Amino acid sequence: MMSFPKNQLEYISCVPDHSLTDIVESIWMVKNHSDEKKEGIIVPDGKIDLFLLAVENQNFEIFISGICTKPIVKPPFPRSTMFAISFHPLAAEYIFKQSFSELKNTKQTLPPDYWGFSENDLSDFETFYHKACKMIASLLQKEMDSRKKHLFELIYASKGETTVKDLSEKTCWSCRQMNRYFNTWFGITLKSYLNIIRFSSSLKQLKKGDLYPELNYGDQSHFIREVKKFAGVKPTILNKNENDRFIQFSLMPET
Repeated sequence: MMSFPKNQLEYISCVPDHSLTDIVESIWMVKNHSDEKKEGIIVPDGKIDLFLLAVENQNFEIFISGICTKPIVKPPFPRSTMFAISFHPLAAEYIFKQSFSELKNTKQTLPPDYWGFSENDLSDFETFYHKACKMIASLLQKEMDSRKKHLFELIYASKGETTVKDLSEKTCWSCRQMNRYFNTWFGITLKSYLNIIRFSSSLKQLKKGDLYPELNYGDQSHFIREVKKFAGVKPTILNKNENDRFIQFSLMPET
């Protein structure tokens, strides 16, 4: 578990139970103790996210977002508490049992009692963590396709530095079939997803101030274009992160 307050943000992130690691990337919380009203930016990371959000003097809300392919501006939430579960894409089929193609770059509001959650669950993160793991485990009843599991294992192990053709050869799954799978369930191509993972894997180096590509980008100009595409700014601006506006970047632990 990691916990570190920063600029009146309180953050905790936990990995899931070992049995859920193919489905869940992390379970986390952010508490904003500040009264300041400022927008934040979410950058693409290849995840599906379920959020529980309570803002002071506003209604409690549960919502889910699909995979992002561009930076998403988040409204200001001063004096707020957010608990979240970040899912790997396999969760679309095996947990939610629905396509997320229509939720690319957007969100869907869910009933306020979704999965038995309520605003009271925001009072204790550890209790929420165990409740979430138990609920997800109960929903994971169907055995996952080993070929799909292997596909995502290869993608993450390569940090997106692989090709659709190479993945096809290693999984014995045709390029056309893999792209149909990604378009049907997530609304993007496999190539687009690989680019997102490669960008997301570059965030740690940018946090450290390493502004030159360490992964498989053609050259510095290509790297700058890709960062600007997914973050909306050049690497130098992302590294400065003025006013902590890039949320994942702000909450990333110092290395």
